[in-house]
Amino acid sequence: MPLHRRLPKRGFNNIFKQVCNLVSLDQLNTFDAGSIVDYAALVTAGYVKKAGPVKVLANGEINKALTVQVDKVSQGAKEKIIAAGGSVEG
Repeated sequence: MPLHRRLPKRGFNNIFKQVCNLVSLDQLNTFDAGSIVDYAALVTAGYVKKAGPVKVLANGEINKALTVQVDKVSQGAKEKIIAAGGSVEG
């Protein structure tokens, strides 16, 4: 049996894949009203543990006006943040 047939096939690994740190709206709801939520604030709160871009997902509800300054925000999360009186920057 040739060597290339004996070795296991593992698939394809994309070396350009970008993994985002995911944050939900329930986690953002723990911040005080009127505060600015950015990468440094999320690290201090313990919601982001590794380096890389941050994406806010629309899991849960938010009822405080926050200014969110992260790399990516889903469309549903953006609508919920603006409906609560907050703003999305960046």
